[in-house]
Amino acid sequence: MSSTSSSGQAPRLLDQVRACVRYKHYSIRTEKAYVYWIRMFVRHQGLRHPREMGAAEVQAFLTWLANERSVAPSTHNQALSALLFLYREVLGIDLPWMKEIGRPKKRERVPVVLSSSEVRRLLDALDGAEGVLARLLYGTGMRLMEALRLRVKDVDFDRNEIIVREGKGGKDRRVMLPGALHGALRRQLERARRVWEADRDEGRPSVWMPDALARKYPRAGSSWAWFWLWPSDRIARDPVSGVLRRHHLYEQRLQRAVKRASEQARLCKPVTVHTLRHSFATHLLESGQDIRTVQVSAVIQ
Repeated sequence: MSSTSSSGQAPRLLDQVRACVRYKHYSIRTEKAYVYWIRMFVRHQGLRHPREMGAAEVQAFLTWLANERSVAPSTHNQALSALLFLYREVLGIDLPWMKEIGRPKKRERVPVVLSSSEVRRLLDALDGAEGVLARLLYGTGMRLMEALRLRVKDVDFDRNEIIVREGKGGKDRRVMLPGALHGALRRQLERARRVWEADRDEGRPSVWMPDALARKYPRAGSSWAWFWLWPSDRIARDPVSGVLRRHHLYEQRLQRAVKRASEQARLCKPVTVHTLRHSFATHLLESGQDIRTVQVSAVIQ
């Protein structure tokens, strides 16, 4: 990659970070996290350029995070990964001291698991799009972002399956489509269709397309097949291109709904959206069923 911009000036450090992250096809979440930690590191060290710093400054910053900010080990590791990415990938520096920086020991936590009756109470307290989405997460074991990023073409009612694109590790996989959710998902598709038709009538930009598909297939982003299964009810600016377009539902919408439902259901456990995934896997093991062939539990009906 070129080290200078079109104007002949060297790009700013954070712009270099963004360019390198995108070159390696990391997610937008990773990009935001790395930029956040690198910016904090530079500010913590008095706005000095990272090339002027080394092991002592990196170690001091990580110590400050652990002692003064009391960050969790996972957060500490993320900050360290961002700094290692900065030096190795962006600045092209790979010095021996970088291999000597220790990572904090990961804490082993027992995941929160709800009983079948608790899951029923939680789901009964959810309605609308959030209720269908929560039932889908529990019935398939999908992660929240995997479900939110579903496109219309990824749902196959005839084969009773959903194709998860770019899941963890960048891999695609198939999950079962719960029969009890056929009706709810078809109604969600009808709602999404109305949103898609309104966007087309108003001439709004197409939805975001991965990789270079928008250039390879210019009309695909405006097609019904590529539209979001869970479209947002508002238009937002694309963080990369700056285009105002419709994205999928914001993840915090379900997270907040689950928190409210947990309080309404009077659950004493610390319930999050990810709890549905843990509960799904645990209930399968308890029933002695195979995750690849199991039929959806009656609790989601």
